[in-house]
Amino acid sequence: MQDLQQTLVADIQQHIAHKYNVIIEASKIVFQQTRREFKGDTTLMCFPIASQLKQNPDTLATEIGTFLKDKRNSYVVGFNVVKGFLNLEIADTYFVNQFEILDTLQRFLPTNQTVVVEYASPNTNKPLHLGHVRNILLGYSMANILREAGNTVKKVQVINDRGIHICKSMLAWQQFSNGETPQNTGIKGDHLVGKYYVAFDQWYKKAIAQLIETGIDKTTAEKTAEPIVLAQQMLLKWEQNDPQTLELWQTMNGWVYQGFDETYKSLGIDFDKNYYESNTYLLGKSLVAEGLEKSVFYQKADQSVWIDLTADGLDEKLVLRADGTSVYITQDFGLAVERFNEFQMNAMIYTVGNEQDYHFKVLFLILKKLGYAFADKCFHLSYGMVELPEGKMKSREGTVVDADDLIALVKNEAKNEALERGKNNDLSPESQEQLFEMVGLGALKYFILKVDAKKKMLFNPKESVALQGDTAPFIQYTHARIKSLLRKGNFSFTTSQDIQFPDVVLGMLEKDLLKQLFQYKEKVLLASRDLNPSVLTQYAFGLAQTYNTFYQETPILKDGADGSKQNFRLILCYEVAQTIKKTMRLLGIEVPEKM
Repeated sequence: MQDLQQTLVADIQQHIAHKYNVIIEASKIVFQQTRREFKGDTTLMCFPIASQLKQNPDTLATEIGTFLKDKRNSYVVGFNVVKGFLNLEIADTYFVNQFEILDTLQRFLPTNQTVVVEYASPNTNKPLHLGHVRNILLGYSMANILREAGNTVKKVQVINDRGIHICKSMLAWQQFSNGETPQNTGIKGDHLVGKYYVAFDQWYKKAIAQLIETGIDKTTAEKTAEPIVLAQQMLLKWEQNDPQTLELWQTMNGWVYQGFDETYKSLGIDFDKNYYESNTYLLGKSLVAEGLEKSVFYQKADQSVWIDLTADGLDEKLVLRADGTSVYITQDFGLAVERFNEFQMNAMIYTVGNEQDYHFKVLFLILKKLGYAFADKCFHLSYGMVELPEGKMKSREGTVVDADDLIALVKNEAKNEALERGKNNDLSPESQEQLFEMVGLGALKYFILKVDAKKKMLFNPKESVALQGDTAPFIQYTHARIKSLLRKGNFSFTTSQDIQFPDVVLGMLEKDLLKQLFQYKEKVLLASRDLNPSVLTQYAFGLAQTYNTFYQETPILKDGADGSKQNFRLILCYEVAQTIKKTMRLLGIEVPEKM
């Protein structure tokens, strides 16, 4: 429809220039989807044009409709006017002709743009949890969408592998583990390390309580309790490259990395490059010196370095401590410049929770003041927190939902749902397990991605695997239903270009399906522009809904479908299945052949 609308815009501009001697900007010729209660395939909003021409909107709409309908070689075969809206009826031949070149229409040209997408960025003191899952799924799907839109995409993560929180797990392991390892316990590496992060918190709270009982105030107790003092001493040893501390750090981080890799593999996601904070935390110091020379930063009497952003509606921000050590913002702008030098990217997307909104406003503004033009193409893909029906999660208290447990849970929910329906008994046990995993993971990913990223969300595992409604299993089942139909019809071909349909008369549902198929490219570009995967969940769900109505109401292999019509409808079914499959894959979701 987009190509047709461009043609209509040109025709309308030509008509108005000829009749009124006025040039109408293309931006004022706006089309929208025709409302269901009116006859038509696309609707022109006549108010902006009528306002410029000082004409009555209804009169102008009728005039334009008549011109388009009577124009030679026009696809407009009829029109109606409703309160300044011109509803245009488009000939079946347009849709059929477009359908014959559908594969060509949906190809994206390379944009020569490189986009870096950062996501995951976990700490090495605990396993990945439900909050990480939302981050990972958003980042990975956006990378897929941006690539589909023609960009070169680099997927990266920053692993937070240093700092006091890492030392807490290390210290608790030294104190309480009795030499436990993933190998001698069978516990997954990231879970084992997470166990000792929780143990540290319990030990620390107990030590604080004991000090308070002796009459020490809470603030002093929190600073002087033995566990935190020992953890700070361990961090100092790490910074001084103490061999024994570094060896333990490398060993425990190695356990975590193995655990992360297993979870990433289960989720079906990957990265092009990993950055480690232990290698990047000194980045940015040279930029501070550069910024001081340019008067972007200023130095206080205690030798600490700051930037004053109050004129920009923000605060003053520390970028270098008095002792010369950097802070997170310093590392971040140092890493941003290093990435630019490495990738020469045109855009950089940070997938990080909304509690860091202010941080990224500061980061992007500092980069801009330092003179880096790419700062205007840095984006924060901000997202709200995920909660369960039981409430919030807390890592230190061990009340998080681990990603691995969540994956097992949704797979089990999918299995229970399938067994209740008893529709997969013809599959081998191995195939059934693969199907349960595909459906369970699809349910998890779709349920999270269908919620606008900016909103806080409540994840309900049982709702996610429902076979009816706005869920992945509904869409997956639609795909499997189409594939079953095509098998029954002994249908097979390479592309729709192989066959032409000069005499096909379209029913309303067939035309609706074709319109939706033609929207694929538009939806991908919209999702990439807005950094919003939910555009594609809505698209896939709407396409599946329309198809199921079509399937219920239209003869395909039944009596009443003649040979030519049947062939067209089978190809239409095939294209719907292909588009569902392609759309869901951009979301990281696989669809089954049988279900």
